[in-house]
Amino acid sequence: MVDYDVDINEARRDMAALFRWTARERLHEGIANHYSMAVTADGQQFLMNPYGIHFSKVKAGDLLLLNAQEEPNTTDVAQNSIGGMVDVTAWGIHGAMHRNNPGARVILHLHSPYATAFSCLKDPVLPPIDQTSARFFNRLAFDNGFDGMGIGDEGERLSHLLGNQRVMVMGNHGIMSVASSPAIGWDLMYHIEVGCRNYMLASASGLALSVMADDVAEKTAQQWEDYESQAVHHLAAIRRILDEEEPDYAAL
Repeated sequence: MVDYDVDINEARRDMAALFRWTARERLHEGIANHYSMAVTADGQQFLMNPYGIHFSKVKAGDLLLLNAQEEPNTTDVAQNSIGGMVDVTAWGIHGAMHRNNPGARVILHLHSPYATAFSCLKDPVLPPIDQTSARFFNRLAFDNGFDGMGIGDEGERLSHLLGNQRVMVMGNHGIMSVASSPAIGWDLMYHIEVGCRNYMLASASGLALSVMADDVAEKTAQQWEDYESQAVHHLAAIRRILDEEEPDYAAL
């Protein structure tokens, strides 16, 4: 029997809400992106979305319970099949991340439009041009060694690059947030996309950017961290909307 240190059903509902809301925000890419959440104290057993279910249709009961120490049977790894299977790239990345980073409770990975475009820049440094981009001042990890789609050793390589940061810019690939809860993971993911969007749009003007002084940027980033309880309210607000408009997300 699994000894959960979280309410497994509530964890499923929180994660399902994130899938649904990500689809509403149009931040996903087909069925190619993945979210996972560790549900045991050692961080090795985790929930993850199955292959072939669109983010907009994920239900709490759809999430797979996997063990980072036990690679799924080849018959359970989806390459061209659909229906409750484990996506090979999802397992490659999330399996390695949970296996090698037991403190990583929630791992969200997207190819969101603006963060992915930002990840394609030769020098993807996010300057603090507004309070949202300033949230990530000196708080991003970077991967500049893209070597394929998370199959084989790619996940292992990625799992050692995070350091003490909670958001990774995955060069030529996308974005990843790692957090202690679904609420914080989503709040980071949502705001890094907004920060990248603001930067990319401002840059597209061709005009000089107004970049904050380092001390102001650091002060703003610390204020975000002091204000992190707002992430709980962010997710709660999302769930209230879904409870009214898409209550099936919570079905077990």
